[in-house]
Amino acid sequence: MDKKNPLNFLYWIISGIFVFLFIYLLVKLFPVYGAVFSFLWKVFSPFIIACLIAYLLYPIINKLHSYNIHRGIAILLIYLLFFGGITYLIYRVYPTVVLQVQDLNQQLPQLIEMYRGFVLQLYEYTSFLPETVHDRMDELIENIEVTLESLLAKLVTGFTKIFDVIIFITVIPVLVFYFLKDYDKIKNYMKKWIPVKYQPQTQKLYHTLEETLGNYIRGLLIVSLFVSLTTFIVFYFLEIKYALLLAIIMGFTNIIPYFGPIIGAVPVIAITLTISTKLVLIVIIAIFIIQLIESNLLSPYIVGKSVHIHPVAIIFALLLGGQLSGVIGMILAVPMLTILKVILTQAIAIKR
Repeated sequence: MDKKNPLNFLYWIISGIFVFLFIYLLVKLFPVYGAVFSFLWKVFSPFIIACLIAYLLYPIINKLHSYNIHRGIAILLIYLLFFGGITYLIYRVYPTVVLQVQDLNQQLPQLIEMYRGFVLQLYEYTSFLPETVHDRMDELIENIEVTLESLLAKLVTGFTKIFDVIIFITVIPVLVFYFLKDYDKIKNYMKKWIPVKYQPQTQKLYHTLEETLGNYIRGLLIVSLFVSLTTFIVFYFLEIKYALLLAIIMGFTNIIPYFGPIIGAVPVIAITLTISTKLVLIVIIAIFIIQLIESNLLSPYIVGKSVHIHPVAIIFALLLGGQLSGVIGMILAVPMLTILKVILTQAIAIKR
């Protein structure tokens, strides 16, 4: 703190209070504006996803163009490779995932019965504990059952909404193509709306975001793909039921820092627990080894420390995102925090 300016401390205290109150109101009023955001997400999600894909692919096109490959040919090549690969994966993976989700939904009553037997054994082992502890255990198990039933019902509904899937499959590739083709035109058009005196700062802000957020997202997606593939191979050889579905969940949740591997491991352990205790131990060891490779070898080199945010701030953002929008909120927490950090850093630099 600058001793020559004692009001500086008061300024940051008041700012912190206002930020806390804003976040508190945001959480409390979520049911009010949640429906509006849900509608807006359905309308704008194809455009947002297409923008993100174009944003991630554009540097590769620039790299190819630097090797004297015509930009149009580079766009067409990357476009065909990316969407050709995605289409093939959907063709091979999507039907299997749908069948596994439906089968898991049908098998849920039997799985719950198995867990009830497991819980009865647990009661016998913990009979010395007070009755209130057992009541809490009952509440916890009941909540888990309700959550699983609701989640599986949503997954079944989501995967089998053919009309929505067709819209995504047909609209997103078209949007991505035009975003890639007119990337520079869109940038120049957006630039016209920014006052001339703010354009150098905006350009600097964009490059900083590209350096931090762009590299972070690309690296994270590569690492998550590695986690999904290796997990599927291990689960396939261990003959674990729903191997593909569980591997996709593991890769998807791996995007979440710190908590992701734990969230992804929960359904795997829950399913293998109904088969054998020995298999659970093997699965835990396998997941631990995969995460060890990912966190100590791949992430430092592929993702790196591009975000430069303190772990405490990241954990706070993850908890807040989880409260606001569940797993999706936790996935978006770090990118949103990164954008906020870059904007605030830029604003403070301009003020000085």
